[in-house]
Amino acid sequence: MSDTATTPRRIGLLGGSFDPIHNAHLQLAESACTELALDAVWFIPAGQPWQRDPLAASPQQRWDMVSLAIAGRPGLRACDIELKRQGPSYTIDTVRALRTAHPGTAFTFILGADQLRNLPTWNGWEDIVAQVDLAAARRPGYDDKAPPELLDALAAHGHQLHRLAMPEIDLSATRIRRSIAQGESLAGLAPAAVAHYIDQHRLYTHA
Repeated sequence: MSDTATTPRRIGLLGGSFDPIHNAHLQLAESACTELALDAVWFIPAGQPWQRDPLAASPQQRWDMVSLAIAGRPGLRACDIELKRQGPSYTIDTVRALRTAHPGTAFTFILGADQLRNLPTWNGWEDIVAQVDLAAARRPGYDDKAPPELLDALAAHGHQLHRLAMPEIDLSATRIRRSIAQGESLAGLAPAAVAHYIDQHRLYTHA
């Protein structure tokens, strides 16, 4: 596992469990890269997400799947900063570490509308929006309205909320895992290389 060696000027950060990574993740990253004129989007697999149940795939397996999914896709990179950290994965720790390591880089944190609404419950959320822009994508069942306190905090620190124009995609890792457990094909849901890896390692065979 290795972090990105070269740091362009404008970077999007897309964190998540990626258990497993799927086509909606890739479309989100590529849309953000295009719409916001980012130099790159870094996928950051969580080590131990603090707001969800234990993950089905191991950290190494999730890293492998992310690496396979983004291979050959310009502007998409993988960053293992959270996998190398002990204990629960908090976004604020990641943002602080990346800002320290790359002081000349402007970071934009990419998230879905469901996460946007929930962000004021995150550990250190005010410090997060003090250091990065946000970019939100619509999700089925959620509008893209942001909590007023979140907008106020962003404005107070000179940061922005960018609303991505990409269409809603009704796809989730939960749906992927359910499809696998039911013996269904992942065609159109995840990259072929990821589907092959899942089959090869017999991941998610039980719902």
